[in-house]
Amino acid sequence: MTTNERIQRLERLLEVSRNLSASLDWEPFLQSLLSVAAELTGSEVASILEAEDDETLRFLAVPWFHREALQMVRVPVGASVAGWVFQNGKPAVVPDAKKSERHFKGADQAAQYESRSLLAVPIIYKGETLGVLEAVNKANQAHYTEDDLTILETLASQLAIAMQNNRLLNRIRQIQEEASRLDRMKSDFIAVASHELRTPLGLILGHATFLREVIQAENRPQLDIIVRNAMRLKEIIDNIANMDNVERGMASVRRRTVSIRRVVEEVAAGFQEEAREKRLSLRVDAGQDDLTVEGDASKISLALTNLVKNALTFTNPGGHVFVVAERIPGYVKVSVIDDGIGIPAKDLGHVFERFYQVESHLTRRHGGMGLGLSVAKVMIEMHGGRIWAESVEGKGSNFTFILPLDSSQPSAASRVFLP
Repeated sequence: MTTNERIQRLERLLEVSRNLSASLDWEPFLQSLLSVAAELTGSEVASILEAEDDETLRFLAVPWFHREALQMVRVPVGASVAGWVFQNGKPAVVPDAKKSERHFKGADQAAQYESRSLLAVPIIYKGETLGVLEAVNKANQAHYTEDDLTILETLASQLAIAMQNNRLLNRIRQIQEEASRLDRMKSDFIAVASHELRTPLGLILGHATFLREVIQAENRPQLDIIVRNAMRLKEIIDNIANMDNVERGMASVRRRTVSIRRVVEEVAAGFQEEAREKRLSLRVDAGQDDLTVEGDASKISLALTNLVKNALTFTNPGGHVFVVAERIPGYVKVSVIDDGIGIPAKDLGHVFERFYQVESHLTRRHGGMGLGLSVAKVMIEMHGGRIWAESVEGKGSNFTFILPLDSSQPSAASRVFLP
């Protein structure tokens, strides 16, 4: 081969390599590589083999006219040229396949094809042999050269990267499918569990409430414990069901004109008895204006309920909780402010995550599943609003959400606010 011919061949290899690297589809990529390998080495055909197990190789890619015949053929690692290349990680040249004891005849018989000469190189990625690239039957009965070997090794190195990427992509797909399967199982379990738990829980609450009116006064504290813990369990079930409904796309906002002032006052009134029992001051400042938005009153109320409950839970006796509602340009702003134990800076960015709980002896003793704040976040964002938290450990917290006055305006979550 002359110098000019060699240069032209290498230029062609470079051009082909660029085209191959731009290919995103796996099967077309393999077929293109086989065509290029056969063309640049002057061979009739080329093939790619990969390991099926420790003892056999299978054909990963062959010319289309051999695909059906070779798809079930397995090449023994210990009795084939490809197997030797795979085991040793070195190239092999077979000038006369008929005289080679190592040449595996089974593939020729299955494809009704005669292999006369053979060049095989390992496909290696970071020291691991992934497979073998073969060129078969050099044209004009010629012998394979060092240039042919260089070309095939260059293509094999490119193929190694592609094979590894494909393996990783398949692994990612498997993980995603498994994650989806587990997520469906989780959703199904939550749906069934929440449904099945509501009936006996409703009976417990109903009978306990009835019994409280008829039993003697000295036994009422024990019954109150039952009611209180049943209500706590109901709250957990409701929070889990609410999150699951959102994830399954079953939750929607039924928009009506909602008085935020009324929502704030009703939520606060519902917690006044609990605040007195804990020796906390719970006060409301909703201004004089009747602040209204277009939204779902029950979902806004649920969000605020979880914020107030959170504030009461993490504020020590003698502390204060304030609920403030006001109008700001384009939005209604509601804040729940407390002078409780506060949130460490390292945890502040995670408090709205599902099942997240601040790891501290001050908060773990209060229990809970870490769903209340995540439910509040989902409820507010369903309205196109935004929620955030500010806190100083040991001094208190300020949880704030905003709701758009005009439900058609861009989501607050896409805007930048400096709280």
